[in-house]
This record gives sequence, C-alpha cells and structure tokens, in this order.
Amino acid sequence: MNKEKEWWKKSVVYQVYPKSFCDSNGDGIGDLNGLTTKIPYLNKLGIDVIWLNPIYQSPQVDNGYDISDYREIDPALGTMEDFDRMLEEAHTYGIKIILDLVVNHTSDQHVWFQEAKKSKDNPYHDYYIWKDEVPNNWGSSFGGSTWEYVEEVGQYYLHLFAKGQPDLNWENPKVREEVYEILRFWLEKGIDGFRMDVITLISKDPAYPDGPVIQNKAYGSYYAGCANGPRVHEFLQEMNREVLSKYDIMTVGEAPHTSADEAVPYTAAARNELNMVFHFDHMHLDYNENGKYAKDRVKLTDLKKVMTEWQEKMQACNGWNSLYWSNHDQARAVTRFGNESPEYRVRSAKMLGTVLHMMQGTPYIFEGEELGMTNAFFDKIEDYRDIEALDIFRDFTERKGFTAKDTLELLRLKSRDNARTPMQWDASENAGFTEGTPWIAVNENYKEINAKACLEDPDSVFYYYQKLIRLRHEIPVITDGVYELLDAENEKVYTYLRKSEKETLMVIANFTEEEITYQADEMQDGGGRLLISNYEDAPETFHKQMTLKPYGAYVYYG
Repeated sequence: MNKEKEWWKKSVVYQVYPKSFCDSNGDGIGDLNGLTTKIPYLNKLGIDVIWLNPIYQSPQVDNGYDISDYREIDPALGTMEDFDRMLEEAHTYGIKIILDLVVNHTSDQHVWFQEAKKSKDNPYHDYYIWKDEVPNNWGSSFGGSTWEYVEEVGQYYLHLFAKGQPDLNWENPKVREEVYEILRFWLEKGIDGFRMDVITLISKDPAYPDGPVIQNKAYGSYYAGCANGPRVHEFLQEMNREVLSKYDIMTVGEAPHTSADEAVPYTAAARNELNMVFHFDHMHLDYNENGKYAKDRVKLTDLKKVMTEWQEKMQACNGWNSLYWSNHDQARAVTRFGNESPEYRVRSAKMLGTVLHMMQGTPYIFEGEELGMTNAFFDKIEDYRDIEALDIFRDFTERKGFTAKDTLELLRLKSRDNARTPMQWDASENAGFTEGTPWIAVNENYKEINAKACLEDPDSVFYYYQKLIRLRHEIPVITDGVYELLDAENEKVYTYLRKSEKETLMVIANFTEEEITYQADEMQDGGGRLLISNYEDAPETFHKQMTLKPYGAYVYYG
C-alpha cells in the first residue's frame, strides 16, 4: 500500500456513542447536532478520527445495531442535513469520520426482511438464512435460541443476536452487492472509513454444527460455526476489490473469537482485506465459569502475554493493531484495569493510557476515557437499558439461582451500560448532557468527574491524553518501532521497549498501589530522557534502578 495513504497508522481514534454524547434539543438523547458543537473540544484533545456507533434508522432493540434503513439517519439523532453539517465541520478541523457498518444482520423491520417473511418465493427470502427445522443447539447472544419460527413461511430464521436482528445470507451474491451499494452511498458522501460490526461472523459453516455449551449457558455457542467461517476471507477480498480499495479510507473489523493467528489473514497488508481488527483476547482474561459477568481481576502476566502476542504477530505479517481498553461493549477502563478510588483514579487512568498509546497500532479512546470516567454502579435493575444486561439478570436469577443482589453486583462491574451513561460535560444538572430527562441515568460522580473540571486542571487526565496523542504524531518510533516485552513474569510491573534503528523507547508501568523498587538494565544510566510520566517528580533521565510510585508510568526516549 502507498505509505502516504496509511494515515491511520499515525492516527488516534475517538469513539462517540451518539445517543450518550451531547443532546442539543432537550429530548434526553444525544444527537448529531450535539456532536457538532463538541468538535472543537475533540480538536483540542488532538484526535484525528471520530468513530460513530450506528446512526442509521433503527427500532433500537439493540441500541442501533438493528438497522431498518441504511440510507436514513435515525430521527432521534437528527437528519441527513445534520449529518452533512457534522461531517463538514469535522473535516474543517482536519478530523476524519468513520461509521459503524452493521451487515452481519439487519433489523426485522428492514424492508428486505419484511418481504422475506411473506413467502419462500419472495425474491428477498434468500437474503436471510432459513431452515425448515432447527438444525443445532446455538444460543443467541441475548438469550434463547438463535432460531425463530415464522408461521407465514413455516421456517426458522437465524439470529445470532436479538430476535429483531435476523442474519443476512452472505452466500447470496445479491446480498453482497446490496452491501457494496450501501458502502458506496456513504463513501461518496465523503466519510473516511468503517468499523465493521462482528464482520468475522458473516460466513457460516454450511453444516451448522452444534456448538459447545460454555459458561453455564442454556444453549451451545454459535462461534464454532460462525467465527472465521469458510468464505469470510473471500467475501472481504471481494468487498475490498469492488469498493474499499477505490477510496482513501481506514477499516477496522470487529473480530470476536479470533486469535492472533486467525487475525493474520484479515490484516496482512498483502491480502487486501482490512487494515486492522478489534480482538477480544485481553477482554476475556477476567472471565470465569459464568463468562464476563465475574468479579475476577485481570492478572498482569496474562495481560502482558496477550498484548505481546498481538504486537509480535501483527508486526510479523505487516499487519496492524487496534489498541483499546474500553468501548461501548465493555466496562470503564479505570474501574476494570486501574483503580477508581479518589486517591488513584487519575494516576491509574494516566498509567493505562501510557501503556496503550506507546504500543504499535492505532489507539481508540472511548468517550469519557480522557476524563477518567468510571463505571456507573447502578443499584437496581430498573436503571439498566441494555438488552444484554436485562437478559443476564433474568438468566442468573431465574435459571442459575443467583440472588438479585449478587447479580446486580456483577452488572455493576461488567454491564455494557457502564460505558453508555451520558458524557459528563460539567457539574450542572445531568452533567450538561441534556436539559431534558436522559435516556439512561447519569453517573452520580459527574460533579467531580467532568470535562469542564478537567479543562481547568492542567494536571488532568485530559491534558495527559492530549500529550500522549501529540507524542504519537511527533515521535516516529511510536508508530514504526519494534515491540519487545521485558520482565514477562513480573506480576506488578509492565515494561516494554519500542526500538528502531535510531530510537529506543522504554515504557515502565506499575499496575499496583505499592511503591516498588525496580531494576531495568536495557538502557544505560542517563541514556534516555523522560518523555512523559504521570508523576511530576519522575527522574528526568533513565536510571537502571528506579522507584516506581503507585500506578506510576514512565517513558524514556533515547
């Protein structure tokens, strides 16, 4: 690929969850006009790209991931004119826009599915996956079977997610061409790429085998027959050939249940599929027998092993990493991987940012991460809005025998709604998000944690992230250097090098609230100058023996 077109390698992406970002009209739902007013804020942070979660017309069964019209903006978020104005404003600041592409499934309200369920002879029937009998034990991500009966045609359709999200039949070339037309529609409007939702699930094993029953679930896992299916690479190469390669854009594919080895074909530059994928290996490290709804903390040695494997394998195939701690599907990073106590929240948020942003890949900042926002800790099920959280509460209390109190404790730690509470702009009512009633409750700590307070504090998480982004733009070794893990078995400290022919970075991060005396011999005393640290009194030059303060992060450059 032309190096000049690989702008995404030096970019930092900021993820906006539109309905929770900024409400401009007082209806309690964030919208595109609200986002437009905040583009100067994002420009001040220094980001290069905004990724928007789905903005298309939707019944909102799964917060917009059930699309009923790919060429219309959901009325709750605004109009196409609002979108065009937002896109123009972003581009005026030199900020690119990528959209969420959701084409493993549609909404059951989409005209294709409305036609498909009328009869087996309808030309749209084969746009979806139908069976005369339930062929396997697959369970949906949101509870129940993946197979739903439709009386009109006497068949079952496949839905890996909610009943209102029927899976598209990618074996049908007409479906693929419809998808490519959707891509062209948005690319011709001037957007700069796509994040592709569960794109590694689009090719199903034609045998539809039973899946293993894992995590004490009621049904088998569909991943065995869907993840990295037999024709997925063929489909993506066709998509690249027909559409993607004709535009100067970036692509990132969400890749559930995809190992580093399995990711190589998606990201290897010579294969012309995707620029990078979102993997979940580090997100699964704190799972237990009940899956992600667990109290376990990530073990640092396991985290280092996963992050290192992805760094090394993407580098070896001339692929590229996506780097993230949190997104709309995950708990807040500082709660999950750091320490949200008043004493250590800011320090640990900065430490986590340092570890991630100094790696090779494209960093993704989820809205509020640059403020050190925490989990919401809702104390009653009525506060939750996410279809997954509501299903988990039912399943755990009715089938697994958990108490409501214990289940709520797990939801407070891991529910997707933790990431979806409104952006905390200031200390006014509803955190400055809306003048109305927010669609989901605001985190109660908004008076202490908000953008206005961060912007007034030169030592805030915001300005630290601003510096991390600036360093990525300025220091070539952060983009191009080889990654090398040090001290792999240390359970408290994460240390790695980034090396090029002329430059070396050493990154040292204390993942505990202890003060640690640490020995590192890979640089000479005085051989590196301090590039960034979350402690003002960090040594200005590297010393082989250092005192690492609680959640201390230190980057030396030489």
